[in-house]
Amino acid sequence: MNLRRSRKDNVDLDITPLIDVVFLLLIFFMVSTTFERESEINITLPEASEEYTETEPEAVYIDVDVQGRVYINDQALVNSQVSTIREAIMNAMMDLKDPNVIIRADAQATHQLVVKVMDAARQAGLVRITFATQRIEE
Repeated sequence: MNLRRSRKDNVDLDITPLIDVVFLLLIFFMVSTTFERESEINITLPEASEEYTETEPEAVYIDVDVQGRVYINDQALVNSQVSTIREAIMNAMMDLKDPNVIIRADAQATHQLVVKVMDAARQAGLVRITFATQRIEE
């Protein structure tokens, strides 16, 4: 008869491989997940009826010429800084409620200046921005 106490081995659980597997699963799900990006500019398309009406919508006209000058409702601005453009837009839209912004930029005008105008309009709270173009004659 064996009267000795039986020795119990201490059981050690090594969780290092488990951490590796969880980390790999995390990387897999992060890479395979698609993220939805929402635009800052909300576009509401107008509804059209079958009748054609010739009413002119309320709009602020912004002209950009090739020399880098900016005009708002045919009034020249002293410079083309964003703050100056924003203040002029806010003054032009005082009597109008929710006006459209129509940018008439020269084909040779710099892209940077047009972006400045769009940024100033957005800072002034206007989001309905359109660009005036002319039809190409064939």
